Amino acid sequence: MLILVTSPSRELHPLNIDMEDNRRKQTKGCDLRSRLQRRSSHAPNTERLSTEEIILWSQSLERLLTSKYGMATFQAFLKSEFSDENIEFWLICEDYKKIKTSFRLSSRAKKIYKTYIEAEAPKEINIDHKTRDLIGQNVKTPSTVCFDEAQRIVYSLMEKDSYPRFLRSNIYRTLLDSASEYTKM
Repeated sequence: MLILVTSPSRELHPLNIDMEDNRRKQTKGCDLRSRLQRRSSHAPNTERLSTEEIILWSQSLERLLTSKYGMATFQAFLKSEFSDENIEFWLICEDYKKIKTSFRLSSRAKKIYKTYIEAEAPKEINIDHKTRDLIGQNVKTPSTVCFDEAQRIVYSLMEKDSYPRFLRSNIYRTLLDSASEYTKM
């Protein structure tokens, strides 16, 4: 969340915004670590996330997305950066491919197009104009593959941008450290 700090003269100070943001980033890891430690001490019989699984997430985006906990953690990270439209779109496309009836295929394709593809869509994804136009044509006679090119582009963007940032994030590092500390106990 961005906080604007004004002085008595009502001028905005970007430095104050940056300082507040840095303070939040520094404390976010500490807060997450303490919450994870409290959770593990209060729920001894629950399923635990292993250090090995967390380490596997760093091998590839595919590994991360095939893990239930990896997916949830990555989504939380993207949401914290206000960039969760890509993973949402990718997941919706995965579900879309499973649709069997042509009526549902058509109505869902239109909804996906209006939400993620068309210019100025509420959760517009970053794709080129050519792909956007191609999907616009595909949606007129939808099939299970009509979003494949956009899905490929979005996956590539996540793999090259969001995923490396996730691996460097406080969220991932704190989770990895907490899991490592737990296994030492």
